[in-house]
Amino acid sequence: MTNLILIIILAFALMLVGLLGVALPLLPGAPLAWLGLFIYAWYTGFEEISIILILVFLGLVFLSALLDVVAPLLGAKTNKASKYGVLGVFVGAFVGAITLGPIGLIVGPIFGAFLGELYAQKNSNQALKSALGAFAGIVVGTLLKAILILVMMGYLIFALF
Repeated sequence: MTNLILIIILAFALMLVGLLGVALPLLPGAPLAWLGLFIYAWYTGFEEISIILILVFLGLVFLSALLDVVAPLLGAKTNKASKYGVLGVFVGAFVGAITLGPIGLIVGPIFGAFLGELYAQKNSNQALKSALGAFAGIVVGTLLKAILILVMMGYLIFALF
């Protein structure tokens, strides 16, 4: 019984740190939350939380990581970014991640979209729209990741009762 309590505490701690990871780019939020759910499911022999559900959530965690890359691109493209603006989002994310680390994954796509549009000889208003679109994509991706983590937490809470 004591071990189960420790496992539950560990699982919730990982999920809470994962939830913090949504806002703090240094922490891999969704993977940490999934790890918490997995540890509990594994410890309980996948009785309350099935292996299939664990695999579904793992797939969603991978999709959320992909969304981190795709969402800023879609956001910029939705605001009529040129091919250079979209390329700027991608290059900005890459360069930002290398130079600024995880924070660069947020700042890089925004500046990349802006600079890409200026390179395409768009006016500064269009460049700003593309940059804001990239930012909106980041925000939407972040919100979806937070929802995913909260759903995983909900499944853990449901499994406990």
